[in-house]
Amino acid sequence: MPAGIFTVSTSKTMQLSDITLQVQKAVAASTIMDGVCHVYNPHTTAGLTINEGADPDVQTDILAALQKIVPQLQYRHQEGNSPAHVMASLVGSSITVFIENGRLQLGTWQKIFFCEFDGPRSRKVLWRIA
Repeated sequence: MPAGIFTVSTSKTMQLSDITLQVQKAVAASTIMDGVCHVYNPHTTAGLTINEGADPDVQTDILAALQKIVPQLQYRHQEGNSPAHVMASLVGSSITVFIENGRLQLGTWQKIFFCEFDGPRSRKVLWRIA
């Protein structure tokens, strides 16, 4: 099973970074033509999601909605990034995409996004193809 790590660097406190190309490159470099690609984020203040990548307003809307859903409250966690932890829990830490003929089977408008909620940072993303 091919596996690896790549890095995502973010420049804002909250942002969605399109990592579809990095994941597709990992799939293309493997010998597996049909299977699944698992992508995992080992960070507690970031997530992964699949959503529309054609209109950047969708990314802006997702971040705005998450900020509304997870308000700034008096959290007990003293580090000051509790909203980032909650958002990461809501979004999730992994995705799985089918592979067919050596290509990710994403929908027409779908992209894979790394969701930063406590940036800017340099983060690791792990992947495994089976």
